Amino acid sequence: MANIKILEQTLPKAPLKIIALESCKELGQKVNDYIVKFRKEALTDPSASFADYKHENYLTDHSCPRFGSGEAKATLLESVRGKDLFIIVDVCNHSLTYTVNGHTNYMSPDDHYQDLKRVISAATGKANRISVIMPFLYESRQHKRTKRESLDCALALEELMNMGVENIITFDAHDPRVQNAIPLEGFDNFGPQYQFMKALLRNVPDLKINKDHLMIVSPDEGAMHRAVYFSNVLGVDMGMFYKRRDYSTIINGKNPIVAHEFLGDDVAGKDVIIIDDMIASGESMLDVAKKLKERNANRVFVCTTFGLFTEGFAKFDEYYEKGYINKVITTNLTYLPPAAMAKPYFVVADMSKYLALIIDSLNHDMSIGDVMVPTEKIRTLLEKYQEK
Repeated sequence: MANIKILEQTLPKAPLKIIALESCKELGQKVNDYIVKFRKEALTDPSASFADYKHENYLTDHSCPRFGSGEAKATLLESVRGKDLFIIVDVCNHSLTYTVNGHTNYMSPDDHYQDLKRVISAATGKANRISVIMPFLYESRQHKRTKRESLDCALALEELMNMGVENIITFDAHDPRVQNAIPLEGFDNFGPQYQFMKALLRNVPDLKINKDHLMIVSPDEGAMHRAVYFSNVLGVDMGMFYKRRDYSTIINGKNPIVAHEFLGDDVAGKDVIIIDDMIASGESMLDVAKKLKERNANRVFVCTTFGLFTEGFAKFDEYYEKGYINKVITTNLTYLPPAAMAKPYFVVADMSKYLALIIDSLNHDMSIGDVMVPTEKIRTLLEKYQEK
């Protein structure tokens, strides 16, 4: 592992502690287990310098109880003084509830964000350094202003920095330029490209990766950079769909899509990978898949970082049965309903090991350039796949 090289070069910034909020408890446990494994394998020096390095658990006990009125507080059940503290939160976990005046209320992104601030406040400035890991960046879909609108994502980033957070770690930000709100602070935006390919090759063993049999498609102009990266690394062609919207109407906070227009080479007979940052309702993604099948594409694989599925799986089930989609690959960086795991087309790209490596690297204050750009890892994976 790269961790051995890290350990040989430098000591940690400070003893490591992780707080995984209730919204991402399972992911936090997996990350913790990997770090425990990394450090058991890496540590050979018994000197006092590493006395606080190897533990069986790096997770910090905490709680966020609520009063009957719905108000809450955060309590840390152990000390974080002098620690390098990483706080993990999933603002999209809609499965958690609390009681307000006897009524059940589901936690929204705003509730999760408030709990994050409560935990930071409970640390009361005693940690050596605080880093926030927010895989789905809070309010990242409201990253720019049009007319009289709030600029929520920028405000949230500034607020966290004012509370003493030094680093924000996120994945596949809707628009990474939002970091311009905090130009002098740490903001790292990672991608799951390697994990997508690993999951895809594992679940589709007959995939042919060449220009004659495979094509990468961006569902809109906003996802172009993801599709360009994939097509360059895999050495295949790419295309994109252009969304024509009705800007005179607003439905559910956005302008409805009138049509998808395709720009690119012929997809007939080719497998197609659609790559995007998220599936919300899935309507746009499914429409793109249908149009590709109408153009005689062979198989359609959907890769998306965040599977929110805000309107359930009924439409996905229907399109799978009709042959419009073959696989939907998404990460476990946000909450996935148990029903998703039973779907024959659903594949999870596990990000816990990658996240553990990121935390371990940052804890040692080491460069994360190699971690952020997985080109070599993808090429090595493809070489092994071609050999088989």
